[in-house]
Amino acid sequence: MSQPDGVPGGPAAGWEEPRATALLVLADGTVIEGTGIGAVGESAGEVCFNTSMTGYQEILTDPSYAGQIVTFTFPHIGNVGTNEEDTETVVPDASEESDKAANIRGVVLATPISEPANWRSTRPFDGWLRARGIVGITGVDTRALTAVIRDGGMPNAVVAHHPEGVFDVDALKARAAALPVMEGLDLVPMVTRDAQGGWHEGVWELGHGHRAADGGRFHVVAIDYGVKVNILRLLARSGCTVTVVPATATAEEVLALNPDGVFLSNGPGDPAATGEYAVPVIRELLERRVPTFGICLGHQLMGLALGAKTVKMRQGHHGANHPVRDNTTGKVEIVSMNHGFSVDPKTLPGNAAQTHVSLFDGTNCGIELTDRPAFSVQYHPEASPGPRDSHYLFDRFIGLMERRNA
Repeated sequence: MSQPDGVPGGPAAGWEEPRATALLVLADGTVIEGTGIGAVGESAGEVCFNTSMTGYQEILTDPSYAGQIVTFTFPHIGNVGTNEEDTETVVPDASEESDKAANIRGVVLATPISEPANWRSTRPFDGWLRARGIVGITGVDTRALTAVIRDGGMPNAVVAHHPEGVFDVDALKARAAALPVMEGLDLVPMVTRDAQGGWHEGVWELGHGHRAADGGRFHVVAIDYGVKVNILRLLARSGCTVTVVPATATAEEVLALNPDGVFLSNGPGDPAATGEYAVPVIRELLERRVPTFGICLGHQLMGLALGAKTVKMRQGHHGANHPVRDNTTGKVEIVSMNHGFSVDPKTLPGNAAQTHVSLFDGTNCGIELTDRPAFSVQYHPEASPGPRDSHYLFDRFIGLMERRNA
């Protein structure tokens, strides 16, 4: 830190450099100092970066970020405050304090959190982080940290916040170095719901909030691997009655609900690990020719069910500015992404057509079966960065169910 203004020749007598009240300690021993925000304590996970300029509240409640520390590349995070409506929680009727908020392991920001400036704000961002138990650090050179991730991959780390700046740095380094890598981790049990239940909430409307879902002509069973609730809202708006089941539901349990279609949700962790119990269920549903639609982890699990392979990405895709080409129409969509694994298109079977591809790096972003009513995409069509470039995918799903019931 530089010396105080107005002190020629050196610091004033008795002046001490303020202690850092937060540390981000990487697995290689790198220690980054900053100012603590959010909850007091420490938390550990894999560090990724997100390039979104808006939607920080939705990002930090997205179950797909379970086990990760999110670094925002955009500096002005928290400037519009928070509210009780803009969340992607898996427990929509829970209070802020009792929600499953510990999925995300921490947040890293460049600049201090400013006072909220938005008419919808009901709580400052720092207070929202504290209420949800999320540990954070600000004052970090997030551009430099992003470069580290791009060059070397997403590192494990510990983020620690202590108001007095008291840290056992050696212990933090040891904890960061001992963390397991993401490969092989099944994190879905952290975020899936415990029991089957209906979904009764529609999309948000100005002046009305989230309207009640009145049910629809198609019954969709959503398998919850860590589902973002706005997906369920859009399914309801598209004319579906939605039943949500835990990730461990068997094919027999799903089929007993007599679904017109099945939705495979997003979620965290290594798809190959989750696939140990999810893939046999998906294969059975595909064999029964049940119309099936998957998003993100659901897309990866569908790929595994077809015999394809998934691979760990060096830096992953996390942001709301990703261009994706729909090969079936030639159109380019601007989409939201959040994933650290991808389906290897070279391993897809002959009955799986690659429908979407990333224009950033050419990775697979969508598949469609040529002999069964099933398709999936790697990105989040419900997140609306386009803002509605990808909503047609819900219509495609409805079309599959219409043809089955014709």
